[in-house]
Amino acid sequence: MKYFVLALVLIWGSYNHTDAQQVANYSTGTPGHDTYEEFSFWARNNQRSTIDYTYGANRKSLRLTYLGKGKLPHSFQVKFPNQLVLTLIPNGNTLLVKDSKGTYNKVFTWKYEGPVDGIGTFCTSCAKDEAAAIKIINRYYIQK
Repeated sequence: MKYFVLALVLIWGSYNHTDAQQVANYSTGTPGHDTYEEFSFWARNNQRSTIDYTYGANRKSLRLTYLGKGKLPHSFQVKFPNQLVLTLIPNGNTLLVKDSKGTYNKVFTWKYEGPVDGIGTFCTSCAKDEAAAIKIINRYYIQK
């Protein structure tokens, strides 16, 4: 019986740790080039948290503001420090990202964070696959 209780405690502890911090990373373009762009959508303590945008060859980073649900069904909006507003729309396992003028229109795909061929570090907070990433988006950025 005591081993059963211990197993439950360990399982519950790892479940809570997993939910404490999660991130879904989406990118487009080629890393290390000017065309590269990345969004990181964070959830901490079972709540929507921060959105980071990284871009360019030198990986400049900005913190974005979540504006809430977009005008399009199943969408949400973010605002950049320069007041640019983008609408993000989950489409399958990708994110369509658009501005209101129609000049910015890109598809972002889930970005794997972890070792490749045994090289690199494992990201414990990162969504493990496309399905997990889109669940983070839907749960914390669309439904709440």
